[in-house]
Amino acid sequence: MKPAVMLEKCKREQWKLTDLDWNAKPREMSREDEMAIVQYFVDMASIERLAGALFREQEQKVDDPILSQIFRSFVADEMRHAAVAERLAEFYDVRHLKKYETNPHLAAFYPCFIETVRRMPPDIANIYITAGELILDVALLRSINDYVHDEMSQRAMDLVNRDESRHIAVDYHMLEYYSSEEYDWALAQRPKTSLRERVAGQWAFANMLWHASPFIRAVFFEPMAVVDPSGKRMKEAFRRMQILGAKPNVKRRPFVRVMMALQELYRRPWASATIGPLLERATGVPGSVLVRLIDEEDERRAARLSFDELAEEALSAKLRD
Repeated sequence: MKPAVMLEKCKREQWKLTDLDWNAKPREMSREDEMAIVQYFVDMASIERLAGALFREQEQKVDDPILSQIFRSFVADEMRHAAVAERLAEFYDVRHLKKYETNPHLAAFYPCFIETVRRMPPDIANIYITAGELILDVALLRSINDYVHDEMSQRAMDLVNRDESRHIAVDYHMLEYYSSEEYDWALAQRPKTSLRERVAGQWAFANMLWHASPFIRAVFFEPMAVVDPSGKRMKEAFRRMQILGAKPNVKRRPFVRVMMALQELYRRPWASATIGPLLERATGVPGSVLVRLIDEEDERRAARLSFDELAEEALSAKLRD
């Protein structure tokens, strides 16, 4: 990915809420479907604002002025996505069957994650951001759109997904940098943090991990169980993460090594049977995606392909069922 080319793409592909026809009518649906769909879009608005806050932090951490502009455009993207999600929630709230509020697990996770991103090294934040974008783009948004199944949702999700594709391309680009010797050198040049700052950072990270598992289950896995009961798309998103983790430059990172070690431990029958729930809480995800989702050929390809090529593969995955 060439940052200058991506910046031009970011500028060229901007759009407005008024590009959507809000005078259309939603399809008829059951009470249960209406309540589920409205809740999904209410939560999506908060997820997009969280993503915007993360990109704002990234904008402030990068030295490259072009990357800074790219992340600034991503903040604008996510704020627009949040506004679209709120309008979609209103659009599908035809019968006003209940009062809708952001999922409490999402509300609790939000400030913890932002605090962690501010205090921890940017490579850790980038891993979580990349994982979140893969879940959104490969699995959640597509499946919600299929479940809603009308022209209004399709048009909105087409535009949102176009933005998310740019985000994933840059996520992979940043992951390449954070896996490089250049980044190792940059880290070594940083002034050492005080003991107080390190303790505060570790506390923020532990607090984030504590809230991560219920947040991920409630906002990602439970809706996906409704809109994609086969689980294929969610597993594909996590398969893409495992392929990234198999790339030699990535798997040597300390945080990645820890997460991979926890996954390997979970895959041992005695461990999943005895301490499985603890491992799920520590990683933040259910055991269904801690199992090995890649094979030896995937590992060889991960070592061989560039980060840009892996990003293209990930983006092509959302075009497949």
